[in-house]
Amino acid sequence: QVQLVESGGGYVQAGGSLRLSCAASRRTFSRYAMGWFRPAPGKEREFVAAISRTGDSTYYVDSVKGRFTISRDTRENAKNTVYLQMNSLKPEDTAVYYCAAGLVAGPRDPGEYDYWGQGTQVTVSS
Repeated sequence: QVQLVESGGGYVQAGGSLRLSCAASRRTFSRYAMGWFRPAPGKEREFVAAISRTGDSTYYVDSVKGRFTISRDTRENAKNTVYLQMNSLKPEDTAVYYCAAGLVAGPRDPGEYDYWGQGTQVTVSS
């Protein structure tokens, strides 16, 4: 069973920063693209950001471009973790953030991901 464990959520004032982490097993991390999603009105899971298996390509929803950065450690002795650095947070970023892994052709589609974490709550106050 593949497990993804998120951490780093919390409570922050508007304009602040948080860094989310998603720890995965070695087999998962080396084979799969990784993504972050959050619920949105009318959507169970809205795409936020994704990164390719090699880390060479990254993708963002327009509303977070320039504020969020997704990264992964691809070194041989890496911690098998993907990160989401969130800066200039806004109240509308408040959500449970879910990490996902999969062999994806379309990184923005939650249906392409095979494995999901339990989520970590991010709350941004105005």
